[in-house]
Amino acid sequence: MLPVIFGENLFDDLFDDVFQMRPLYDVSNALYGKHAKAVMKTDVRELDNGYEVDIDLPGLKKDEVRIDLKNGYLTISASKGLDKDEKDKKGHYIRQERYTGQCSRSFYVGEKVEPKDVHATFEDGILRLTLPKVEQKKLPESNTITIE
Repeated sequence: MLPVIFGENLFDDLFDDVFQMRPLYDVSNALYGKHAKAVMKTDVRELDNGYEVDIDLPGLKKDEVRIDLKNGYLTISASKGLDKDEKDKKGHYIRQERYTGQCSRSFYVGEKVEPKDVHATFEDGILRLTLPKVEQKKLPESNTITIE
């Protein structure tokens, strides 16, 4: 019987995926390794005058997060650097699950949103963004096109 920590087999990395046949999301995102699909989980709430977006960024600090608004896309990027010593003061690592890397996520918010209108706070690993509602161009309900 093998020891299990946090629901994972302690030796699963030794036997899993010998030929490196992982899905692409695991290979390209080394910040959280095989748990990359669970990164940057987002909740979006509609308010009377805007939207509130909460993004989970556990283990990151405020200065490791960057927010950009360009061409109507709001992009949140996070990068983490770790000192990867082979040995600490007490001995060698048996298993090391923390990684160095970056991740990002983009949302289309409309081209009328200005950077001054977006407000951001970061507390306890949660990035909270407040965005205004922008009047959208109303599309016609139905236009039938005849086929000739």
